[in-house]
Amino acid sequence: MKKIITVCAVLLMTASVFAQAPEKMSYQAVVRDGSNALVSSTAVGMQISILQGSASGTAVYVETQTPTSNANGLVSLEIGAGTVVSGTFNTIDWANGPYFIKTETDPTGGTSYTITSTSQLLSVPYALHAKTAESVTGGSSNDFYLGQDTLGGIVFYIYIGSDGNQHGLIVNKNESTAQWQSSGTATNATRSWDGAYNTGLMTSSPAANYVNGLTDGGFTDWYLPSIDELSILWHNRFHVNNALNAGGFTLLSYSAVYWSSTEYGATDASTFGFSSGYAGGTNKTLTYIVRGVRAF
Repeated sequence: MKKIITVCAVLLMTASVFAQAPEKMSYQAVVRDGSNALVSSTAVGMQISILQGSASGTAVYVETQTPTSNANGLVSLEIGAGTVVSGTFNTIDWANGPYFIKTETDPTGGTSYTITSTSQLLSVPYALHAKTAESVTGGSSNDFYLGQDTLGGIVFYIYIGSDGNQHGLIVNKNESTAQWQSSGTATNATRSWDGAYNTGLMTSSPAANYVNGLTDGGFTDWYLPSIDELSILWHNRFHVNNALNAGGFTLLSYSAVYWSSTEYGATDASTFGFSSGYAGGTNKTLTYIVRGVRAF
């Protein structure tokens, strides 16, 4: 039996982001077998669906692809470039979400899909939608923009909530280095999308102790980002580093590895390499960069 582990889903921006919907999204996943061994250099059959509304919602777009994993078990593909089963990718109304990506996988390269994974698409189309307007006027809760220095840090993600107001994520202006844990033990901090939840479960953790002690902007709700939130931060680092540079703060590194709060196993947690844009599992006792985020 084999299983697939989602690494990240990020958008390849079109040439004219202000006028067009996204034409493709870059999607990557690592395939492992039942013994947790990498499935390397193997053709993998995949069916990808964009679901609207919920994890079991209506499929507004479906396509199939047969990528080949690399030596590290990583498969890479562009959603929107496969064989279309139904729907039209570039007519999806990303403002009318939420949307979810469902992947069905045949590790033998065929169409007998035995592995299913569904995850919410949190960042890219909504970041694009927010960037289209750059900022929304009409009230103090609707004047945020990417790269804004406010509420103790720098805005790096924005979406419009069900209340009609802007919400999103803010990254701290400074960072440190720490171990994820002083000794590797399971914590059940396994959510890929919810860093606040994960951080609350991290025990014997110098990394969690650091972010829990932050008080920048007078706020005490800083947490270690999940792997999905860290992926969003990497994707929008252009806006963040412009603001950090203007304020004389510590830039996000383009070559370092950052800890996420997402546990990868009893002894490992997920890291994100800012030089490659890839996520991976790393021993918790190693020391890497930690930077807090908070939600608004």
